Parts: sequence; structure tokens; C-alpha cells
Amino acid sequence: MSKKPLQPDEVLSFGRKNYFLFAAAILIIAVGYLTLSKGSMTLAPILLVLGYVILIPIAIIIK
Repeated sequence: MSKKPLQPDEVLSFGRKNYFLFAAAILIIAVGYLTLSKGSMTLAPILLVLGYVILIPIAIIIK
């Protein structure tokens, strides 16, 4: 069984907005780990969830 080639609208296209959101997610995650190492038990989990669960999926999904 051979696979049919992907159409242009089926391929994920990453633009400037996607890379900006990925960079923002990485920055938020880094700040989350930094605050976690300083002992914050309220801000750190919020930042980590924001980065991993919200920003990274949005960066992948948005066209």
C-alpha cells in the first residue's frame, strides 16, 4: 500500500508567528524552572503549565 503525497494544505507550515510563540514558550518555561529552583510553589507551576500545555500547542496549531 503506497501513501499518497500530502497536499499543500495538509502540511504544517511554520511562519514567523509560530517561531515567535515557540520562543515565548521556551522563555516562559525557563523562567518557570528558574522560579521553581528559587522555591516558588505557586508561580512556577503556573508558568510551566502555561508554557507546556498552552503556548507550545498553540504554536503548533496556529497557521
